[in-house]
Amino acid sequence: MIVERSENEIVLRISSDLEISELQRLFSFLKYREATNDSKATDDIANELANESKKNWWAENKHRFVK
Repeated sequence: MIVERSENEIVLRISSDLEISELQRLFSFLKYREATNDSKATDDIANELANESKKNWWAENKHRFVK
């Protein structure tokens, strides 16, 4: 594995022997970290948003599960 850092990016070179599915999990995590890098949100705010989203989803989809 080779890691190179420039002013604007980090380049990671790895063997092509790795499974794509394993790399996809890593890429997903890195994409998440990149997207949230400058976030000022706290865990409490994130949990509140998640709970609100779940409530809204359930309100919109309850009819599909409860008869």
